[in-house]
Amino acid sequence: MSDKEKNAPVTESEKKNKTTAQELENIEKSSSVIASNDRESIYCISIIGQIEGHYVLPEGQKATKYEQLIPLLVSIEENDDIDGLLVILNTMGGDVEAGLALAELISSMRKPTVTLVLGGGHSIGVPLAVAGQKSFIVPSATMMVHPVRINGTVIGAPQTYRYFEDMQNRILNFISDHSRISTERLKDFMMRPDQLATDVGTVLDGQEAVACGLIDEVGGLDNALRALRGMIDKQRQRKAEAHP
Repeated sequence: MSDKEKNAPVTESEKKNKTTAQELENIEKSSSVIASNDRESIYCISIIGQIEGHYVLPEGQKATKYEQLIPLLVSIEENDDIDGLLVILNTMGGDVEAGLALAELISSMRKPTVTLVLGGGHSIGVPLAVAGQKSFIVPSATMMVHPVRINGTVIGAPQTYRYFEDMQNRILNFISDHSRISTERLKDFMMRPDQLATDVGTVLDGQEAVACGLIDEVGGLDNALRALRGMIDKQRQRKAEAHP
């Protein structure tokens, strides 16, 4: 490339193509994208497949890597150009500690945050679904609530079962603290023996998840974005009143 070509001004078409390429790269690497318009800038993150934690999942499985999402969430919180966060879930669950860590991080953000369950928000996906300041679920989506489980070798000692119980209580408390469902109702759903073929637990569809207080509203993308824009407007108003 000649010096003349290097110093040539960048056209609007070239800027647009560059932005589109960056967006596609972000979508491919982290399943995320920034949706911007003249009113606000919303960061959208999707949590799909299995949540990968301390162990790498076998090749061929769709996975959300929590070590990628943690710094991404921190950067969203600290970026003044981002007005709000939309988290879209279609997950079968996964690593309990990783999923709960992500849920705690999302729930502690000051940025307006809305979650939307599409397809499924199962297992440790339930705390993630309620971690936002407002939660939505489409009518056809389902959420599976069941006790904490582990695959592989387990040491048959009282301490092991106590650890499972403590972890389950942390999950129960988080869900009840960030939704309208009580821990007692959640325990009933977890231990239900007559719905799953090879396990105990409960599968809730969209309407049932809202009726029991687990999710705030039944709705899709438009409802979630409308709620998020309303929260962004309120936050801007509070800031304007604090710094007239």
